[in-house]
Amino acid sequence: MSAMTSGDYVVRAIRADEWEAAKRLRLVALRDPVAGIAFLETYDDAVARPDSFYQERAARSAEEPSGARQFIAEAADGVWAGSLTVLIEEAGSTDWAGAPVERRQGHVVGVFVRPEHRGSGLIKALFDAGVAWARERGAERVRLLVHEENVRAQGAYRKAGFLPSGVLVPFFKDEVQNEVEFVLEWPSPASA
Repeated sequence: MSAMTSGDYVVRAIRADEWEAAKRLRLVALRDPVAGIAFLETYDDAVARPDSFYQERAARSAEEPSGARQFIAEAADGVWAGSLTVLIEEAGSTDWAGAPVERRQGHVVGVFVRPEHRGSGLIKALFDAGVAWARERGAERVRLLVHEENVRAQGAYRKAGFLPSGVLVPFFKDEVQNEVEFVLEWPSPASA
């Protein structure tokens, strides 16, 4: 996939040799005040991972065909301003929580935009790239999960075209809390 330009940013997939930059951005994201409800891992867990973990993750994202792709938004000064990853979930499989996957779909994870770049429309540009990639791979929709109390993220996802599906998933860190599934769907070729 070629890079997309959005204002002062270039939105593109990461390359295998960019694992160090991907690791740095992940560690910044895990320091965000809402990281505890936004990410599955902690900063301490991520910083303790060996470099080989990040090298393998970047290599898997960059290869074709790939079941996952990480997109970044690179500012004019070379700073990685934000990122998200799209996983392809196959119909007939089960997702990370053990729920059945009914159709081929993209699952967005690891969404982060540096605070100084928020409100610039960058999140929508990242989602546009990720959704386009998932559609090119035959996804019938794209979904994500967001903590019920992460109102800031929910607002950003709505602006990017995602809507709550009505599905709630118990929060993996505290099953009294929930994550809300947001989806972006489009007409199937047969019904269009």
